[in-house]
Amino acid sequence: RAMAAWRRRGHVQHFEEKLIQGMRERGYTDQFAQQIFQQILGFGEYGFPESHAASFALLVYVSSWLKCYEPAAFTCALLNSQPMGFYAPSQLIQDTRRHHIDVREVDVCFSEWDCRLEPAAGADPALRLGLRLVKTLGKAAAERIVRCRGEQAFVSVTDLAQRAQLNKKDLDALAAADALRSLGGHRRQAHWNVLGVTPASALALPDSDQEQQLSFAPPSEFENIVSDYAQLGYTLRRHPLALLRPELRARNILSSDELSRVRHGARVRVAGLVTCRQRPSSSSGVTFVTLEDECGYVNGVIWKRLAQRQRPILLNAQLLVLAGKVEREGPVIHLVAYDLEDLSQLLGELRTSSRDFH
Repeated sequence: RAMAAWRRRGHVQHFEEKLIQGMRERGYTDQFAQQIFQQILGFGEYGFPESHAASFALLVYVSSWLKCYEPAAFTCALLNSQPMGFYAPSQLIQDTRRHHIDVREVDVCFSEWDCRLEPAAGADPALRLGLRLVKTLGKAAAERIVRCRGEQAFVSVTDLAQRAQLNKKDLDALAAADALRSLGGHRRQAHWNVLGVTPASALALPDSDQEQQLSFAPPSEFENIVSDYAQLGYTLRRHPLALLRPELRARNILSSDELSRVRHGARVRVAGLVTCRQRPSSSSGVTFVTLEDECGYVNGVIWKRLAQRQRPILLNAQLLVLAGKVEREGPVIHLVAYDLEDLSQLLGELRTSSRDFH
């Protein structure tokens, strides 16, 4: 509309004449000047309008304000809007915890379908994670859990299965997500309890305590972390690299926190879970990689020649080591890599995901 009004007022023709005259005085041909004018005119039809820029600026400001002053609510809203945006739930949750927000686990006795805020001891509310984060659990099943729990608290896994009309798939998903801990104990115990619940037994034994008769040793911390990532995509336990830090330290590999204290120009090695690989069309083939460890993030820069030479490692590594040179500009640190190493074997059965080339 703005361009149409501009045309009606004769500004386009005036601008064309001035442009051609100015370029002619500088030694350019009229044909080349006309070509430049048409390119400018074309951009004016679809270019980033001022109104759009102002709206986007306002959105950025409001989002930044919310993240600064209401971090729990900000993260809650983003988690309830998944899948979306650049960051996965794991990154959002870990960033929130690093800002000292109490993040509470998914639990059939407390969680709703959506994530929500709960009262906490500090100034900020706690963030209760929702049943929506449990892989393969349907919304209808989750809503039945919430409705039945509102009528009367669950007393056992059998009671949950009967009143919420959960099938084996639903129960297996909840047990794998460690969401039955309030009723069935740790993961192994919960899996055993679920095995004893069938439609027939649930109807016949609504208040049965048979599921508590056998006791199993709890999973190790690493086994729990592996299961968390498999069924939820994140963990509220220690970061995997916190467990691997002694091994990484023995290999002279720094954490992101240690990297923040290294001088400009130093050559170091860092490692982390790959969360993002990006190769913008304007970057001349440079790949940008984001690594995550127990302390935060590392921004890696990988030149085209290195990316081509070590392509399989760059594209396939879950736990990636960057050997590179530190570049500091104020608080921003990049590591310009000159060598890559894949240490994914240290993760064992742990499987993580990354956002690649979107």
